[in-house]
Parts: sequence; C-alpha cells; structure tokens
Amino acid sequence: MVAIDPKKALDAYRAKRGEFRIVEVPPLQYLMIDGAGDPNTSPAYRDAVSALFPVAYALKFASRSELGIDTVVMPLEGLWHAPDMESFTSRRDKSAWMWTSMIMVGDHITASMFAHAVESVAQKAAKKKELIPALDAVRLETLEEGTCVQTLHVGPFDDEGPVLDDLHRRFIPENGLQMRGRHHEIYLSDLRRTDPAKLRTILRQPVTRGA
Repeated sequence: MVAIDPKKALDAYRAKRGEFRIVEVPPLQYLMIDGAGDPNTSPAYRDAVSALFPVAYALKFASRSELGIDTVVMPLEGLWHAPDMESFTSRRDKSAWMWTSMIMVGDHITASMFAHAVESVAQKAAKKKELIPALDAVRLETLEEGTCVQTLHVGPFDDEGPVLDDLHRRFIPENGLQMRGRHHEIYLSDLRRTDPAKLRTILRQPVTRGA
C-alpha cells in the first residue's frame, strides 16, 4: 500500500504568513463545481461542498482497493472571480462573486473511476433517502495554473482584503508581473472546528511575466 499526501509532497501547498512567493504550479486534477453568490448564504455553495466531499471519499476508497494507492482527501479549494476585482479587496461584495469549488485528486484517478464514484455516492444516498442536489454537477478536470504568487493568510476570511490589495497593487507590479486567471484559495483548516482567528488559507494568484 502506497500512502500519498500531496500537501507534503507538492511545493504548491507550501506558503508562509507575511511572505509573497512565486511558485510554479504543475497541472493538477480536481473535482469541480461552478456557482455564484455569497458563499456564506448561497444554497448553491453549500450544495457544492456537500457533493464534492462524498465523491472525494469514494475515490479515496476506490484508489485504495483497486490500485493499492492510499491518498488523503485533500482540503476544499476555490477559484474566485468578479467583474470588478475590488469586490475582493476594498468592498468585499460577496454577492458579486463567481466561484468554482473544488478538491484536488491524484492524476491516477481516471474518468472511469470518477464516473463509478459518482454512481456509488448516488446509490448510497438513494438507499438512505438523502438528497445531494449538486451531485450531477461535479466534474473531473485538470487545472493548469503555471506561474503563481501565493501567501498564507491566518485569520477570518473577511480580513483577506488588505493582503490581496498588497499583492495586487504592490508585489505583482513591483516584480514585473501581471495578474491572469482566477484568484485561488486553499482552505487548510477544518472550517467547522477552527476558530476564525486561526483559519489558515493559502491565497494564490496566477501571473504572467513582463508588462
């Protein structure tokens, strides 16, 4: 049995508080669901999270039994975008946010394994007479981010604004970089059990070099 924890193996999952660092993120495979609206109040966001984790665990067990590869279930992540990016920094207008909720899975996970995992989750939910509204919206997709800048934010999500403003307005232009793609967050803490003041979140922004 091979045990794998990508958080320990991949440089892309390392970040320090108070430090902006340029990293090269390899192509990674994710379970994904798209949506829009305030993540604190949107039923769609809650449904997305409720669908992603059962599929991730089903794939963990399938990987272990079929391939002898035991992988940890990775943390929840999110890609975020808005027509006006100041809604992430100064205004924090969450109603304008568009998002992709996701969980990383290893590249040994095939399309067939994914399809079987979704079917397995659906069958178990049906036996328990449970409803997973967003299950049909889960997809398996590879994300290629390449060159990125990232840091570790410790504290409530609503305190991210000044950190992102410093990243967007100072660090990126001062280093001859330009923003591209979508803002990326990796939630290292268990949101259900962690004091908001101690939440650990990797903040990542894809960039391109040169003006």
